[in-house]
Formats: sequence, structure tokens, C-alpha cells
Amino acid sequence: MMTSWRSAAQATLHCLTGCAIGEVLGMVIGTALGWHAGPTVVLSIALAFVFGYALTMRPLLAHGLPLRTALGVALAADTVSIAVMEVLDNAVMLVVPGAMEAGLASGLFWGSLAFALAVAFVLTVPINRWLISRGKGHAVVHRYHHAHR
Repeated sequence: MMTSWRSAAQATLHCLTGCAIGEVLGMVIGTALGWHAGPTVVLSIALAFVFGYALTMRPLLAHGLPLRTALGVALAADTVSIAVMEVLDNAVMLVVPGAMEAGLASGLFWGSLAFALAVAFVLTVPINRWLISRGKGHAVVHRYHHAHR
């Protein structure tokens, strides 16, 4: 099966949306509460997984899939992609000098976060392309979308 770069980019963008919501929310909460980088990163990662899985499950549940099945599909579809993105974008945030300590009103914080998410997107697209070409990742979700319309 030939997987296009476009379909891989769309799958990655979908995954990135959930990751970004969780990541931004975690960074905002941790920074607003004055947490150190460690707990803030842990919260951001946890929320990225929650929102990433939720965005995948929403249409599956709307198509009538049982919660347990939808969760299984989301886990199969998104775990690798979210994990890779989280490693990459948090690594970038941690290596940009002062980014984690910059505060919510800082251009350094928001610029670093935007850059980190962009890096995660670019480096995750080829991984998602490879997964989809092997019937894994978002290919699992697409099978359910087409089967339950």
C-alpha cells in the first residue's frame, strides 16, 4: 500500500492538535502555578495523551462504537505518534534556554512552544507515514470510519 505524504501529514496534524491542546494547557497550568519544569512537563504529557485520545475517540463514539472499542482504536492509532511528539516537543522546550521559566506573558515561552510543536510535527510525519503504510497508526481509525458510516 502506497501511503502519501499528504495522508501522513493529515494524520500527524490530527495528532498534533490533541497534543498541542494538552501541551499548552499543561504548560499554562504548570507555569501559572509556579511549578518547576519536571512537574509541568509531566502534566503536559499526560494532558497531551488525554486530549489526543479524546479527539480520536469522539468521531468513533459518534459513529456508534462502544467506548471500550473506541478507546482501543485510539490507543492503537495514536500512542506512537503522541509519544514521539511529546518526546520531541518537550525536549525542545527543555533545551531552549529560559523557555520553561519565561512565564506566560513572555514571547520566549510562546515562541519556543510554537517552535517545539513545529519540530515535533515535521519529525513525526515520516513515522506516521511508515505506520499507515503498514496498516497501523491512523490507518486503524480510517478502517473504522469507513466501516461504520
